[in-house]
Amino acid sequence: MTDDMLAFGRGVLESQPFSVLLGTELTAFEKGMAELALDLKPEHRQQHGYAHGGIISYLADNALTFAGGSVMGDCLTLEYKINYLRPAVGERLVARARTAGVGRSQAVCTCDIYALKRGVEKLCATAQGTIWKLSKGD
Repeated sequence: MTDDMLAFGRGVLESQPFSVLLGTELTAFEKGMAELALDLKPEHRQQHGYAHGGIISYLADNALTFAGGSVMGDCLTLEYKINYLRPAVGERLVARARTAGVGRSQAVCTCDIYALKRGVEKLCATAQGTIWKLSKGD
């Protein structure tokens, strides 16, 4: 991971008001992969105390797009699917995404989302998405 690429990615994340509101961090960013993390706050949880599915889905969506963008440049999520595997319990969520296949205008990316509790990671969701490269005029 180059410091320049990570600094660039953090600048992109800081330009996303919703990500800033949630307190999201870009912890790794290099060609073909991205890692986002979020410390869980009480307002990120649902009524049973687990991380809300919307927070998990947001992290998956954004990490998928960062991974695709790491090889294609400016892009948007075209579609994604998420499978929740277990309740997300803990203090922090980490989303690790990577490219699975890249073409001229689209990339298929995968993402695993982990809940960290007392330093132990547990896989709580997995996602796959298609990321679309923006072109001039879009």
